[in-house]
Amino acid sequence: MSLVKYIALNAIFVFAVLGLNFAVANDKLTIKQITENGSLNGAVPRGLKFSPDGERVTFLKSSADDSRVLDLWEYNINDKSSRVLVKASNITGGNEEISEEERGRRERMRITNLGIVDFSWSKDASKLLFPLGGDLYQYSLENSETSRLTDDPAYEIDSRFSPQGNFVSYIEGNNIHIVNVSNKEHKQLTTSSSPTIKNGVAEFVAMEEMDRDTGYWWSNDEKYIAFIQFDESGIDQRGRYEIVRDGFNVLQERYPRAGTNNVTVKLGILSIDSGNINWVDLGDDEDIYIARVNWLPDSSGLFYQKENRAQTKLELIFADAKSANSSNVLVENSDTWINLNHGLAFLNNGADFLWQSERSGYNHIYHYKKDGTLVNQVTNGKWVVSGPLSIDEEEGEVYFSANATSYLERHFYKVKIDNNKSINPTKISSREGWHVVTQSNQGGNYIDRFSSIDTPTQVSIHDKFGERLMWIEENKLQSGHPYFPYLKQHVKPEFGSIKNQFGDELHYRMYKPANMEKGKKYPVIFALYGGPGSQLVRNAWGDPLHQVFAQDGYVVFTLDNRGTSNKGTKFANALYHHMGKVEVEDQVAGANYLKTLDFIDPKRLAVQGHSYGGYMVLMSMFTAPDIFNVGVAGAPVTDWRLYDTHYTERFLGHTENNQDVYDKSSVFPYVENLKGKLLILHGLADDNVLFNHTSMLLDEMQQKAIQFDFMAYPGQTHRLGSDRMRRRHVYETIKRYLDDHLK
Repeated sequence: MSLVKYIALNAIFVFAVLGLNFAVANDKLTIKQITENGSLNGAVPRGLKFSPDGERVTFLKSSADDSRVLDLWEYNINDKSSRVLVKASNITGGNEEISEEERGRRERMRITNLGIVDFSWSKDASKLLFPLGGDLYQYSLENSETSRLTDDPAYEIDSRFSPQGNFVSYIEGNNIHIVNVSNKEHKQLTTSSSPTIKNGVAEFVAMEEMDRDTGYWWSNDEKYIAFIQFDESGIDQRGRYEIVRDGFNVLQERYPRAGTNNVTVKLGILSIDSGNINWVDLGDDEDIYIARVNWLPDSSGLFYQKENRAQTKLELIFADAKSANSSNVLVENSDTWINLNHGLAFLNNGADFLWQSERSGYNHIYHYKKDGTLVNQVTNGKWVVSGPLSIDEEEGEVYFSANATSYLERHFYKVKIDNNKSINPTKISSREGWHVVTQSNQGGNYIDRFSSIDTPTQVSIHDKFGERLMWIEENKLQSGHPYFPYLKQHVKPEFGSIKNQFGDELHYRMYKPANMEKGKKYPVIFALYGGPGSQLVRNAWGDPLHQVFAQDGYVVFTLDNRGTSNKGTKFANALYHHMGKVEVEDQVAGANYLKTLDFIDPKRLAVQGHSYGGYMVLMSMFTAPDIFNVGVAGAPVTDWRLYDTHYTERFLGHTENNQDVYDKSSVFPYVENLKGKLLILHGLADDNVLFNHTSMLLDEMQQKAIQFDFMAYPGQTHRLGSDRMRRRHVYETIKRYLDDHLK
């Protein structure tokens, strides 16, 4: 950015702060503005956690010096004030080296920042632990000082305080290590007999697909650590090229493609005092997944969840802490697949537990005895419980998030545990919109991250009745907010629903062009994702890029097709063995609906998306070529045989018995149908949707002399646009292509 531009931007910001209304306040939003102004959504804290005593909320916030770097902050509930605890650059000096292993781990966890990206509390709420630059640091609230716990060339990952705060644990060299907090004595607890055997580490598919980013778990009494040991020797090792600005790197990786071998896993219970390991008998079938591990509150044993390779069977199993002897508690079965969740919670010191299941067709809460005896189904109805559960045993209530009020909204609810099939839980959150809640262990207070179509994310603290106690970040759209100068041109989306040919209700969100002219017909951009586990149509703050499109004369249309989440299993499971088919059928239904509107130009319909959305773009352009005229596909999957086991086989099955299913779900049988204009974008260091997907498609289309456009991004991973200028290039490339072929 030039000095003149920098001064101009800061002048705009100052004028906004002063509340002066200059012409710029009426300007429509541009790509340059949304990439130059940092976050137009406001300074929203992340990683919010209550301290164990409930007196503070700690969080991560971008540094004023560099928005990519996160610092550690606290909000003190007693004096209602925020302050920075640790400024990352004071430790690193502004330079931070990240190991290749940590880079991959952050990619799996969708962490894009530098600085302090994670932290944990000690039980007595006196200290905070955080990793930075490959070493571990401890911040003391008593003396406001930061001390270094480790200092060696190796890179420590997945660090935390033990439950009672007597130890710090971490992974180094694929093994579990602990440090005694009082005497700083270090101990390595596991040893790998081979480079392919890793202890306490989460394997690739666990992090990428199972929402499990750790491989070890402390017992509450600190006597044991349960851990995963996996061996990846059976996975084919292949070179993956990362093409960068002035060369390339060849990384040797073991990536479990669909239909190929997974890692083999073992579950051990390690005694801290003796170092002895008891291995849990996982059964004769070694081709399994260990999805979750949870210790009982009294540390007498643990529950682990074992999933078969086909993901049609999920077992909850108890293992004794001392002997590792195990017994089945309950089993879930499905004709299609079973979705994993974090909905296991204990009560009565582990004598009972709550469990989430989709057996009714919707995800709901069930109450069990420890031995697997069903006590009652707690919630019921055509709505979905989401998020973790928390329990108030004194009141006999369970708290949870759900969409019981509206598909478009997520709220915070409670219900009596002894209620049977409660259809109408008590709603605690009040404002219409999307609430993401984090509860305290003390006092029943909760943190609410709220947004709506009118309100960017706000963070506040509430009591257990929903009453707001204080703001952590009000982020109000007023003078001084970075989005304030563009409010007058802001386009508010509309919501609605249509029926597809099978009678399914499909919800949509539509941004209409700003200042529409009567009688004029407008082009449409279908902003797609459409894959499993997603919901884009929500009463939540929107994407600034969609504002740019709408303010520049486009209709921006998003429809949640069959296969997406939060409408029950029948709606989601429609894509089982039919990926790329039912989703496009529903998008076509959306296009046919739009054609009935007098302001839509039916000959100017574009599809744009990334990742699964990129796959959807290709399938839409190739299988509905008379409907969609222009497509922009970012990092698209092209052949599901190239994607990983856990995700792909959940929906398409093992390749061995389903070659025809994989063929039909690939884009390659349909490429010759292309009629419109197609642009493909891909990062040349993508380790999620590997560049092989696009290179195969480029070659296929070139062999058939099919014309298309392509933009490559050296050094970029799956998230294109790692810095603001590259992000601007991505956005401007997309918009220029749409402008060239739709306007």
